[in-house]
Amino acid sequence: MAYTEEDVLRTLPGVRPVLEQVAHKWTILILTFLCEEPKRFNALKRRLDGITQKALTDALRRLERNGLVERRVISSSPVAVEYSMTPLGRGLQEPFLMLYDWAVQHQENLADAQKSFDNRDG
Repeated sequence: MAYTEEDVLRTLPGVRPVLEQVAHKWTILILTFLCEEPKRFNALKRRLDGITQKALTDALRRLERNGLVERRVISSSPVAVEYSMTPLGRGLQEPFLMLYDWAVQHQENLADAQKSFDNRDG
């Protein structure tokens, strides 16, 4: 669906906070990993190289608050926590995978453009 500039301006107040949540630094990667299957906190942390425990905790809380992720406590020894996608979050699976595919296909183009920009005089 195409949006006119007027449509964007009219819907921006409501849409902007949603886009800010969905486009947050770790959100796309977290949800992409959760699309495969539910994962425990430590499994997510291992998959997301470079994320701190605090950043992952904050991101998962934000996703849970927004209804995109569900948290389940598993009674085991020690107690574990598992995260999974909600039906609302599953609605993002296709666009996120499309965005990820685009990034994979165009990563070299972006690197070339950055290098070209950085090497310009002036």
